[in-house]
Amino acid sequence: MKKMTCIVCPVGCHLIIDEHLKVSGNKCPKGENYALIEMKDPKRVLTTTVRTISLLNPRLPVKTNHPIPKKLLFQALNEINEIIISKDVKIGDVIISNILNTDTDIIATKSLSI
Repeated sequence: MKKMTCIVCPVGCHLIIDEHLKVSGNKCPKGENYALIEMKDPKRVLTTTVRTISLLNPRLPVKTNHPIPKKLLFQALNEINEIIISKDVKIGDVIISNILNTDTDIIATKSLSI
């Protein structure tokens, strides 16, 4: 049995998932869907920073443009840590394309002038 709090809407239902993946405690269908996804294939949007050569802004904030599997977060961070930005960047620019073959890009969330 697993307990979790649904974060899909502001109600914050306390969900209970049994060994047969039966969900209880949800007040709407979104809670059941959320719990099943969390149990089978949890995903997260990764937000972090990359190094730059800028003395004024030594780190550039970035994020994934789609959630990636939770089990790949640390591998993605390792790949991101290898990057050093040495050119101007605009919000939304792709920093890493298709990270870890997930069809997800790492994009800039701030503009940067070197």
